[in-house]
Amino acid sequence: MSLLSDAPQGVANTLGYLQHHLQELTERQHVSESNINSTLAALTMQLQQLTQLVANPPPPLPAIPNTPPPPVPSPPASPSPAPLMRQTCPKLSCPLDFNGECHNGRAFLNSCSLYIRLAPEQFQDEQERILWALTFFKGGRAAKWSENVFCQEADTGVFSIQTWGEFEQQFRLHFFSANAEADAINTLEGTSYHQGNRTVDDYLDSFQALVSDAGYMDPQTLVVKF
Repeated sequence: MSLLSDAPQGVANTLGYLQHHLQELTERQHVSESNINSTLAALTMQLQQLTQLVANPPPPLPAIPNTPPPPVPSPPASPSPAPLMRQTCPKLSCPLDFNGECHNGRAFLNSCSLYIRLAPEQFQDEQERILWALTFFKGGRAAKWSENVFCQEADTGVFSIQTWGEFEQQFRLHFFSANAEADAINTLEGTSYHQGNRTVDDYLDSFQALVSDAGYMDPQTLVVKF
């Protein structure tokens, strides 16, 4: 017979409870021991791995070269502007002094006009052009006419010639031959006009001046008169 069957009912119940509880504790102990053993096994394995790692360390990683970053390319330099060519004015000759003789009037006026056209920057306004031209009026009728112009300005307070065009008009009136056209026509139509002992260049210059004064434009007429 078992002890539980021989014992009183109360004691039997107590003993049954104690046996059951002891069995649970035993099972728990087995589970705990199993967990502990597993934990110990895992720790032992990790310890072995660490010991092996310390004994045989891995080779060091190759050092990364500390190279500087490549330089940033600078933008291409803009080409320097080409040096400005300084405009040079040809050396000009001033007009010759003018004494008022009509046969020199056209040459003098042309010389003044040419100088002004080649060097306009030398004159601030048209009145400076006129005063500049009057500086060459020396002697004879030219000096007298220039004197009268300045005397008139002294009397009225106003310079009588305001523009270069007006100066040219006054100059032609006073210093061009009044009968230049008629004289040129008479010379060209006359029988005494020929080259003579003059050079070809001198004869050609004289012929062109006469043609200009006479107003001849027809090519056939020019050929005949030449």
